[in-house]
Amino acid sequence: MKVNVHAVNFNVDRKLVGYVQEKLDKLDKYYDRVVCSDVFFKLDNTSAKINKIAELKVSVPGDEFVVKKQCKTFEEAVMLAADSMERLLVKRKQKVRAHS
Repeated sequence: MKVNVHAVNFNVDRKLVGYVQEKLDKLDKYYDRVVCSDVFFKLDNTSAKINKIAELKVSVPGDEFVVKKQCKTFEEAVMLAADSMERLLVKRKQKVRAHS
């Protein structure tokens, strides 16, 4: 699966890109028709420690899913977003199977 990583107003470390690729490659075993995915990293301008936002957008034929998580680290946000996306893709797969 093709993964595009976008960082708003900062540069992303290669380790983070590798971590994102590893997490999102696991989504293929839940729904194999994923076309591509985009990950957006943003920093929230607040004084709170939970200021890192990861937004995950996954495109499948006929639909697009978006999950947004905010945590202390980008890795934690990606992990939570990938788990949520996993549940959405499993639901989608069951829905497609029910209709066919």
